[in-house]
Amino acid sequence: MPTDVAGRPRLRQKAVNDRKETSVMTITPVDFASLLCSRLCHDLLSPVGALNNGLELLADEHDPEMRARCLELLNESARASANKLKFFRLAFGAAGGFGETVDTRETRSAIEGLFGDNAKLTIGWMVDEATLPKAATKVLLNLALIAGDALVRGGQLDIGAEENGGRVEIVVRGEGPRLVLDQELRTTLLGEQGDAMITPRAAAAFLVHSLVAEGGGSVQISEPDSPVLLFGVTINAG
Repeated sequence: MPTDVAGRPRLRQKAVNDRKETSVMTITPVDFASLLCSRLCHDLLSPVGALNNGLELLADEHDPEMRARCLELLNESARASANKLKFFRLAFGAAGGFGETVDTRETRSAIEGLFGDNAKLTIGWMVDEATLPKAATKVLLNLALIAGDALVRGGQLDIGAEENGGRVEIVVRGEGPRLVLDQELRTTLLGEQGDAMITPRAAAAFLVHSLVAEGGGSVQISEPDSPVLLFGVTINAG
């Protein structure tokens, strides 16, 4: 695993206590597709809506300074929309074609683009592998999404992964002034949802759970009262 980030504990610290050998929860492909679509629409609504509002303002605005400001806002919204789509294509879709691995530079770019507008969030990238298996890449991306959302006031998001002996180990660590991990996400990641209906909010967590289960792996999560949020996943590389 990559080395420490200066001044912070190692990513492989023993703060991860909840461990679950995963088995796939039951949900139909159509229902899961609906969950993903709902999640994507929810996340894209804000930047796309801002684009629409900006165009309406621009059409009625004649002051050069205000028009310049409208164009600036349009550029920001367009960039945010493009970054979200790039991330979702890699995290949820078939980006990378039909190959078995994904270039980690593309993975890093997608994560940095998604959180690029959040000045309060710092990303520590600790992945030395040139490529990672596609399933492991999707797990890493979705855990980064969940951890980033949990850092509601910003903070430090560290991401590490390595392939060792036919297995991929992934660790995502979040630390900040306020950590909020919804209980539904925790239970879905661990496969403890039971008969409760999974909501679009938990689509990323369900995808992680399913991929890890299919890969014969396990999910670990730090305790709810831990000062840091720590996800640990082991999944077969094949």
